[in-house]
Amino acid sequence: MKLLVAGLLGGIVMFIWTSIAHMALPLGEAGIGEIPNESAVLSSMQSTIGEHSGLYVFPGPGVGKNATRQEKNDAMKHMVEKMAANPSGILMYHAPGRPFTFGKWLGIEFGTELFEAILVVFLLAQTRITTFAGRVGFVLVAGILAAITTNVSYWNWYGFPSAYTAGYMFIQIVGFFLVGIVTALVLPMRAPTDAIR
Repeated sequence: MKLLVAGLLGGIVMFIWTSIAHMALPLGEAGIGEIPNESAVLSSMQSTIGEHSGLYVFPGPGVGKNATRQEKNDAMKHMVEKMAANPSGILMYHAPGRPFTFGKWLGIEFGTELFEAILVVFLLAQTRITTFAGRVGFVLVAGILAAITTNVSYWNWYGFPSAYTAGYMFIQIVGFFLVGIVTALVLPMRAPTDAIR
């Protein structure tokens, strides 16, 4: 029961922290800017992409969906020239009419962070770690692992801004650190001999 309480409280604390980080601190906006002459760009995207919502990479290799492995390999050989001569990046595009469901998105975010906290508390319970610092350290390391898993790859391969990457990693790591503190306070201290049995 205490494991579940620790996970629930940890999830709540993580959610409060991430809310503060995004709404009260500049961390959530680090490295993100608005498109200059946005209306012209949006109009161009709507006329070109239309109703086809999706994740796009540009410049693309220029092969169709059913391209052979050889065609893909040949196209990749020309990507260096294409990237040198054109803008490059990724675009998450939603067709016009996507509803702004802030409450739903907030609920999904809370559920995700609650699930993360419960999972890391469960993992901690599988260890023989008995000290306060050890428990906090275990959860902190799990947070560092979670933070680098996608953030560093997106920075490396897609060129995400360093400020954005560092900001989001910091938010995640601090969130897990707080979960670690809550967990270490809630779970009963065990004697080292009890943990080994």
